[in-house]
Amino acid sequence: MDTQHSQPALPEENGAACPAGEGQLSRRSLLKLGAFGLAASTLGILEGGWLPDRIAHAAPLTLPDIQYDIKSYLAPAQTIDGVLFQFGPVHTLFLTAQLTRTPTKSDQKVLAAALNTIESTYAFSPSGLFSFISYGLPYFNRLPSSIVSANMPRLLSDKSRYALEEAVPGPTDVSPQNPGISKENFNVYVVIESNDVLFTFRSDILANITSVEAWLQGSNSLNGKAVPSPAFNNLFTFTSSRLMFLKLGAPAKIANLHNLPYASEVNSKSPMWMSFSDGQVAGSGPAEITTFQGNASATFTTTKTGDYFYDGSIQHLSHIILDMQQFYQNEPYFQRCQYMFRSNPVPSLGYHDQYKNGGGPTFLANKFQGTGDAEKNAAAINTYKGKHRLGHLTALQRSSRASDKTPIHIRMDGPGYDTMDVPFLTHEPKTQFTIFVPTADFFATMRINQASLDLASQYNVSIKNEGLERFLTATRRQNFLVPSRAHRAFPLIELT
Repeated sequence: MDTQHSQPALPEENGAACPAGEGQLSRRSLLKLGAFGLAASTLGILEGGWLPDRIAHAAPLTLPDIQYDIKSYLAPAQTIDGVLFQFGPVHTLFLTAQLTRTPTKSDQKVLAAALNTIESTYAFSPSGLFSFISYGLPYFNRLPSSIVSANMPRLLSDKSRYALEEAVPGPTDVSPQNPGISKENFNVYVVIESNDVLFTFRSDILANITSVEAWLQGSNSLNGKAVPSPAFNNLFTFTSSRLMFLKLGAPAKIANLHNLPYASEVNSKSPMWMSFSDGQVAGSGPAEITTFQGNASATFTTTKTGDYFYDGSIQHLSHIILDMQQFYQNEPYFQRCQYMFRSNPVPSLGYHDQYKNGGGPTFLANKFQGTGDAEKNAAAINTYKGKHRLGHLTALQRSSRASDKTPIHIRMDGPGYDTMDVPFLTHEPKTQFTIFVPTADFFATMRINQASLDLASQYNVSIKNEGLERFLTATRRQNFLVPSRAHRAFPLIELT
């Protein structure tokens, strides 16, 4: 891997904590302080201008039992440059927390009421708010092991293992477990976090998210009205607040606002820092396939109808620093396109000017060419100029699809721009990455295949041609269990 230039930095294990009682910030205060590590000018870019067209629909009689199944509440899919895309809400906040004690049945009722209050205040729509809640292993370790054992989904392939296992360093993460791995500019150790709870809030309106975050931390104000905050009695210590934005052209505008050295090379239409648009409809599966019980295409756990965690899933959360200066520096579009996708064929060779405004189109298809396609790329079979290469997406597709080609995941990642875990606290482009999958083991396998170090070794693929790995520094990882809506408030507590 890249030559190590310095001792890797170690981020704080749980970020800058926001102790109970200190999070009572108004929206004006959040903007003044640069909420989420963003300058007020950057927040202005994220709040103003383009908003996606949204489908008009009557409020549903019941909300989805699969918490994150919001597809039918978004704008309809649209065809852009011949490819079908569907974009999620503009803003997503990942709010992590640790518990100061084991919750009680009374705490369960308070949390349930708080979540219901949020949903009665904001419409379940992009113009309102979507809220999900999930739980890490530290939460389940607080509960009687007999209750957890009796209800936790188990792998069909090995019934001694739970569907929820802790995240591990990826094969190209900077970690003592990977002594040969280092990064050129952001050589930061990955930390496996130990949060009990993860709140995920999504909305086109940033003010809705900031209001809910402050309300949970004691503001006593929700959506501009006086509403008593939940009586959590110091139950939560909030450990990090991470903002993701998904807005066409936002990365380019932010790069220009802050005079980033590669600003002229970021595609002016792309919602992503790397100038290739995410959100292809063909790249995500239906919500049911990502649940513990699965669907007709694939099933990975012992879960059956009537089980406690039916309609539950695994949510992986990562925090990733992007080395955009290295990504754009002396890397023409046709090379970057191969790093992202594949080399047989390259989805696009780009424009005459390979650097200006991204150097080529941003809206490209996420095609599936079989689970063996990554090996063909590594072996230089029909690749561009006969080079041995690995593409990010074709490597993931070694294990990301069912036998009928259906994707077995729902990705919900997008750009960030903040100082979290960055040496010297400079603002840097980020990927705030989260994904819903049926088991932790499934994601771990995907991450191994994303790197495909086995193929790189077997076919002598150069470090430069190993997909996106050298541009990514994951500084935090953790797995969570997403219960169904019916059990979203401190699951299993009522059984203790």
